[in-house]
Amino acid sequence: MARTAEQRVHAFGDDALGEHDAVALARLVRNGEVSPEELAEAAARRARQVEDALAPVAFASYQAPKVGRHRRDALLHGVPTFLKDNVDLRGMPTGHGSAAFHPRPARYTSGFAAQLLATGVTVLGKTRLPEFGLNASTEFGTGEPVRNPWRTTHSPGASSGGAAALVAAGVVPIAHANDGGGSIRIPAACCGLVGLKPTRGRLVLNDQGRRLPIDLVTDGVVTRSVRDTAAFFAAAEQHHRPSSLPPLGLVEGPGSRRLRVGLVVDSPVASTDAETRVAVEWTAARLADLGHHVEPATLPFGEQFQRDFTLYWGFIAFLIAATGKLLLDRSFQSRRLDGLTLGLRRTFHREFLRTPGVLRRLQATEHAYASVFEAHDVILSPVLAHTTPPLGHLSPNVPFEELIERLHRYVAFTPVNNVTGGPGISLPTGQTADGLPIGVHLSAAHGQERLLLELGYALEGEAGWRRIQG
Repeated sequence: MARTAEQRVHAFGDDALGEHDAVALARLVRNGEVSPEELAEAAARRARQVEDALAPVAFASYQAPKVGRHRRDALLHGVPTFLKDNVDLRGMPTGHGSAAFHPRPARYTSGFAAQLLATGVTVLGKTRLPEFGLNASTEFGTGEPVRNPWRTTHSPGASSGGAAALVAAGVVPIAHANDGGGSIRIPAACCGLVGLKPTRGRLVLNDQGRRLPIDLVTDGVVTRSVRDTAAFFAAAEQHHRPSSLPPLGLVEGPGSRRLRVGLVVDSPVASTDAETRVAVEWTAARLADLGHHVEPATLPFGEQFQRDFTLYWGFIAFLIAATGKLLLDRSFQSRRLDGLTLGLRRTFHREFLRTPGVLRRLQATEHAYASVFEAHDVILSPVLAHTTPPLGHLSPNVPFEELIERLHRYVAFTPVNNVTGGPGISLPTGQTADGLPIGVHLSAAHGQERLLLELGYALEGEAGWRRIQG
């Protein structure tokens, strides 16, 4: 394990994984230059190297990994990865990041996990997330937090924080993530990765989200390269192609079309800090240099949307507390939930009479979202309203009213895409003065992931992404 005076941690080294991305590793496997078993062994060694420093792994299956469909034409054949610990894979426990119950091995493989395996990857275990994915930092009421490999005193984001830490630190090139309020895009921004939240329905629907009146949750991956993200979605589409959305296929580079880019620097509910503002404006300038038309834009989602989303967040916490024994395990005890989950549940209890109006307004936002893309092809904004906080700032042990206010000031952009179902991508185009990554966010109309990936390729070619070992 490499560690510097800046508390930077990574596991890159001279082994079978090298510094390759997933596409390159799959090519090596197809050419017979390395085997899936060699890649899995190297990734397991790297995971052990960073475990004490980063604490990203919830469950390890290094001796008996779950192997994807071993067709040599699978785009990610033989590439090692991890599954987030809120999706069922037969034989592995699903703990949801919670101390409120004792997880048992899952008896079946969820629809999305089957889709992930169909891409050809080898699953080495499960990654840690904050309790039920409700927080924007992978921290816990008790126990060690997951740490950001760029600086171990800081948050890796959430809720896919364990996945992002492993990918940024070089343990694996790609890891499963999912997103109910920004949980693919937030950790990608914090850890210097690419994170695409797809259109709702692009992938097999998430088992948790599909039970809700508004399905917030979409699955995906975090990666170190745009082409890895593009390859994952192309491979996943070979397993499940939704008839309601335009086919995506394999996106292999920038597009030729010049786009109308709407620039949003501040959220209606939170001002963006100076360093994040610089990253977004720098990205806007690069897009203009590439020939795109960039102009200021306004989003029709303000304080009412934030209040409604918070109550719906509380509704989810209420359902978890009320149904845990039935849906999770008989050992579930709601009193053992962390401070954020319990605080959100109390919020719902106080204001539950607002629920019909909240649902009506949130469902109506899909039309408002679509109207934004009548004047613009994409919207450029921050992922987060301020840079990555130190660990403790968003701990579930912070008094609830203070914690929820901090979350509102931080997660001020991403939830719109979850409620409306629209796609959004985080790209690591910026950095703070002291070297932490800053992500920018691109949103598009439903089904337009191709536009986002093409812009990602263009920006990656223009600026390149910083590497933790560089």
